[in-house]
Amino acid sequence: MKVSLIVAVAKNGVIGKDNDLIWNLPKDMRFFKETTWGHHVIMGRKNFESIPERYRPLTNRTNIVITRQNNYKAEGCVVVNSLEAALEVAQYNSDNEPFIIGGGQIYKLALEGNLVDKIYFTEVHNSFEGDTFFPELSDEWKEINRKDYKADEKHAYNFSIITYEK
Repeated sequence: MKVSLIVAVAKNGVIGKDNDLIWNLPKDMRFFKETTWGHHVIMGRKNFESIPERYRPLTNRTNIVITRQNNYKAEGCVVVNSLEAALEVAQYNSDNEPFIIGGGQIYKLALEGNLVDKIYFTEVHNSFEGDTFFPELSDEWKEINRKDYKADEKHAYNFSIITYEK
């Protein structure tokens, strides 16, 4: 099983503010949906609750929510108490590429725990004010693919979708 992480990050490392996305990039959202479709998506409770209710759980994906709350319920989701337990569920269900989709604490745990094999990294070429940040990537990560997008009528910012592997 290859464990992947998928994230969108501003130039200054910001990934969110007030438990919400800061930018609207439809091509990036489509990339996220197509890339994670049919896989397990692993997220923290706050990240799950930040998804607009009409979109949760994310369709055609096994949604796994990590929380320390013992009685937490999330309809249509698997609830676990650790990142390792989430990955065990994905492995038990024979997912060849589960995705860690956030938030900040879950990304940090996954990277520090050396649990990630591949990163799908959307770099938004702008800085933003925020309260949630993505950890800095170590030198062991090598860029293997990049696609650049220019701002247009539907995208207020230039951005790049980059794939990294160890």
